[in-house]
Amino acid sequence: MDPMQHTTSAGGRGFSRKWTFILLLAILCGTALGIYVWDKYVPNSKHEQPDFGGLKKPVFYQGKMMEHAAIGEKESLKLPIDTVKNELDPNLTYEASTGSIIITTQNKVVRLRTSQLTVMVNEKPFNLKFPAVEEGGIQFIPMDPLKSLYGVELRESEETGAVLMFKEGDSLHWSKAIAYPDKPERTIPLRSGPSIKNTIYVDLKQGERVLVWGEEGEWLHVQLPNGYMGYVKKDQLTPDQDEVIPKEEEPKSFVPWKPKRGKINVTWEQIVNKNPDTSKIPAMPGLDVVSPTWFQLDDGEGTIKNAADPAYVKWAHANGYQVWALFSNGFEPKRTTDALSSYDKRMKMIKQLLAYAQMYSLQGINIDFENVSLKDKQNLVQFVREMTPLLHEQGLILSMDVTGKSDSESWSLFYDRKALVDSLDYMMLMAYDEYWASSPKAGSVASLPWVEKSVVQLMKEDQIPASKLILGIPFYTRIWTEDPKTGKVTSKAVFMETPQRIIKEKKLTPVFSPETGQNYLEYQEDGKTIKIWMEDETSIKARMELVKKYDLAGVASWRRGYETPEVWSLIDSYLAGP
Repeated sequence: MDPMQHTTSAGGRGFSRKWTFILLLAILCGTALGIYVWDKYVPNSKHEQPDFGGLKKPVFYQGKMMEHAAIGEKESLKLPIDTVKNELDPNLTYEASTGSIIITTQNKVVRLRTSQLTVMVNEKPFNLKFPAVEEGGIQFIPMDPLKSLYGVELRESEETGAVLMFKEGDSLHWSKAIAYPDKPERTIPLRSGPSIKNTIYVDLKQGERVLVWGEEGEWLHVQLPNGYMGYVKKDQLTPDQDEVIPKEEEPKSFVPWKPKRGKINVTWEQIVNKNPDTSKIPAMPGLDVVSPTWFQLDDGEGTIKNAADPAYVKWAHANGYQVWALFSNGFEPKRTTDALSSYDKRMKMIKQLLAYAQMYSLQGINIDFENVSLKDKQNLVQFVREMTPLLHEQGLILSMDVTGKSDSESWSLFYDRKALVDSLDYMMLMAYDEYWASSPKAGSVASLPWVEKSVVQLMKEDQIPASKLILGIPFYTRIWTEDPKTGKVTSKAVFMETPQRIIKEKKLTPVFSPETGQNYLEYQEDGKTIKIWMEDETSIKARMELVKKYDLAGVASWRRGYETPEVWSLIDSYLAGP
């Protein structure tokens, strides 16, 4: 073989392999480019039927589908209770023991019972067209009361059964599919996701309206009136006229009474065995309200023991005082648990208080529930919510006494102060008993730093408005006795004038305690140390300065009869001042 011929043949084969490789590479690149172009620019034309997750009558609010579907149709439409509770009224309560749905608004207490057409509104009967029902273990509320109580609007699709829910005042942003005048048959795809590669749910007609709930890049998240939701490119929609769900006229709010000067001066009247002889009560200049401890929970059924005295009311009104009678739970936790446990028992208490208020011409009720089980926290809130509209309907003021915040379950933690104040006209902070009667350590009944801390905690942590917060102040102090032999500490509560008498009798000189903001007295007697943190003009002035500093609603004192006469003018001068 010719060597030269052999070389040429080998070179030809190398040349052929090179072009084959280049050709294959070009094909591969072309294919990759084609795939890239297809993926990026060629839209998915597949269609997919929208799915409501198996729900026959899904409920939507602001583009979000609720967990449970509605039932009924048109006038008989009903919403599941969890939807109403989650989206309209977190305070709605279902009482399983009586099959009651309880709704409280600013001026109404409404009770619906399962399968009953009669509904109680402020304890007056009204008839519904359709009752509340239970289906599949879920309570359903008919449309009529929802519209009247919450101003909710429900739009039901005849095509799909979907229900779109709107609240009064909601702003709805509508857009419509753009028009192609030269291509009237062209449609705009509503896709399952924000990409041209997502499947198409619906082919929108030109000019078809959609609700816009949000945006994601160059896509808008939209919903059709029939409930179907998906994504449309921004440039394929044009803004249409927005819509605002009309508001019903607001009911007139109850305006709680307060004196012309603005700040309220309340004192409690403790009734132990009998009402006081009013002819012996001295003048109390600047006092606005007396709160006698007349009503007490007597049993777990909600019966109230009544110690009211018409003669006391006549005296109070003759002297220009309002009467806000106090209702106590007797500090009995078991009795309280039972009485708060059901709507019927709570309403029994409320109706008795309403009757007594009318009978004795009262201007308000003051609730004093103490030593309550933590498990009753929500039921106590519910009791107050149910009471407020009915008292306001009779023009009565509702106030409630609460302790300062602490880690005690039965004396502090059971108060949901933030929830309670929404229903109350006034909240009285019982800012005393920092050191209580049986305390193992001697101390002030209410040192000023402790009182101020209590006020600030309620205002900051529980958002109690100053305009509703009344500072409770003590008209008493404690004489503490420390026995070095036994190591025991004992105390007894005394009137304000007792330390003053001791000072005169024993020729003592009190010293000011900057730690407590009070005058302090200490002396020896029979080998024992006597300590008194005094309630006097100095401490009362300091407490009134707190009312002024935080612009509180006023002051309430425990109790009438413990004070020295000059206290009333002192308090009045602060409340009347600028």
